[in-house]
Amino acid sequence: MKKIEYSILDLAIVSQGSSLKETFDNSLLLAQTAENVGYKRFWLAEHHNSIAIGSSATSILIGNIAEGTKTIRVGSGGIMLPNHSPLIIAEQFGTLGILYPNRIDLGLGRAPGTDQLTAQAIRSDFFQAAQSFPLEIEKIQRYFSTENADAKVRATLAEGVDVPLYILGSSTDSAHLAAKKGLPYAFASHFATTHLMNALKIYHNEFQPSSELEKPYTMAGVNIIVADTDEEAERISTSLYKMIVGLLTGNRGFMQAPVDMTEELRELSQNSSVQQMLKYSFIGSKETVKKQVKQFIADTQVDELIAVTNIYDGQDRIKSYQLFAEIMKELNGENS
Repeated sequence: MKKIEYSILDLAIVSQGSSLKETFDNSLLLAQTAENVGYKRFWLAEHHNSIAIGSSATSILIGNIAEGTKTIRVGSGGIMLPNHSPLIIAEQFGTLGILYPNRIDLGLGRAPGTDQLTAQAIRSDFFQAAQSFPLEIEKIQRYFSTENADAKVRATLAEGVDVPLYILGSSTDSAHLAAKKGLPYAFASHFATTHLMNALKIYHNEFQPSSELEKPYTMAGVNIIVADTDEEAERISTSLYKMIVGLLTGNRGFMQAPVDMTEELRELSQNSSVQQMLKYSFIGSKETVKKQVKQFIADTQVDELIAVTNIYDGQDRIKSYQLFAEIMKELNGENS
């Protein structure tokens, strides 16, 4: 069986009582730990107008993580392209690619990463830009190509710089697009679970080889919380459940400290909307999570897992990622 890569998606989640500076420092410490235990990449998401999410100026945080690490790939999971000018994104990531050669990824998504009112504040023609997503990607590809040297509009910082593109998605639209362009495909199954299997099938069936990629390459987001025991992992997960309930009810706030699992919280965790959103969440001891992850890999046949671990305490989060790395090494050892 093939080796499965494992990576991290970070939103720079702000815990109650923590400052943004402490949050950013924790992200860097996590990335440094991840580099030491074999993670392939460390991606940062783009979100806006949320007090609990610090990854708004995504390219700046990517630079900070890349500066503080040596070998791990660092990138966007993703840049929400309709929020931006393709020229500016090409210049930003071209610059990152020059500063940190062969380490920068550019994952591109179509959603706003925020509410509609904020999307309009970011860019008044956002919805028009979202409809032009395939064309906007083509512009970025052109800016990164050496052939663009003769064009009247150039991103000179990007020309010929090696920054691989990834298509991100949470629906089947993105699967068709990634397959058509022959680009690697990352599905946001850590929160958008409904279309995962269908999207992967479409991508594999329709994939057209390109100069960037000879055969399909898939990544899937999964929520991971690993602790020494199932009971401890369940306790830590109460912060995640409270966060998801807040998202679904519009009551968004800082990440709350964990509590002992109550009957009320257990009932909320069994709510159909919460269950659907957290369908691909693997919570427990190493033994428990290893079984769940092994089954997920068998079901999806993905090439890479990108783990999302929203935990209140920074040290608990680092430990969870360390234990997950041990799980992946064990699974890859079994695969070989």
